[in-house]
Amino acid sequence: MDPESVDVTAGLEGFLAFFLLAVALYLLMRNMNARMRRMAYREEQEAKAAQEKADERPASDEPPASDEPPESDGSDSSGPEVGPDLG
Repeated sequence: MDPESVDVTAGLEGFLAFFLLAVALYLLMRNMNARMRRMAYREEQEAKAAQEKADERPASDEPPASDEPPESDGSDSSGPEVGPDLG
């Protein structure tokens, strides 16, 4: 038998395996797409509900908005105190 004349192919089993993988991939992508659409729809509905709830709340419940920063009481709470460098 001449080694150059022998053809090795996947055959019917290889084709079926590849076809089944392609079908599985199609079904998984379709399912993922449906879940992503459903998730986006739910987020939109939750945002609308939160906006409606915020619109229904009277304005007197909210603290007055101020453009000025809060007044300081003299203490510096910007971070830990740094002592002298002892080397």
